[in-house]
Amino acid sequence: MDLTQGTLEEKTGRARKMMLYFGIASLIMSFAGWTSAFIVSSSRPDWLQNFQMPQPFWISIIIMIISSITFMVAKKALKQGNTKLTTAMLVVTFVLGLIFIYNQFVGFNQIIGEGYNFTGPTSNITVTYIYLIAVVHIVHVVIGLVPVFVVLINHLRGKYSEKNIVGFELAETFWHFVDLLWLYLFFFLYFFLN
Repeated sequence: MDLTQGTLEEKTGRARKMMLYFGIASLIMSFAGWTSAFIVSSSRPDWLQNFQMPQPFWISIIIMIISSITFMVAKKALKQGNTKLTTAMLVVTFVLGLIFIYNQFVGFNQIIGEGYNFTGPTSNITVTYIYLIAVVHIVHVVIGLVPVFVVLINHLRGKYSEKNIVGFELAETFWHFVDLLWLYLFFFLYFFLN
């Protein structure tokens, strides 16, 4: 495909998608670095063995999977011209993102309840990595909620159509990335802590 072909709108859409893919690639490298450091640090003598992931972190997996499904349903409904379903599914996706964030903090409270803090005399390198990785992911979920909200507002304003959904697709792609990232991070932590 010749990338110089097409209308200005098509070329702009391709450029935006490419920038998003570059951003996602840089985030993958960042999280790969943190998980690599986690693996290297696991040989320390003060490393926790058999740490159990908090129950809310398990529930977060379900929340994120459902939120990806609702975003896909929203896109399908948009392409079919079903504005009410599109709106409803975007709202559900946004609310599920908020529930995910809340759930993460409930999980942090459980970790603190077990006597482990992020820093200080009750901290542990293992739990500090868990906090770091989970908090940075939460930041990316918050960042992902911004385009979901913008897409919802633009949808309510009638900006999107079957042929004009680049912004919608960009938000959806980033949201799916954040969802897959949580699945990777959770199972990475689960298997390396047990």
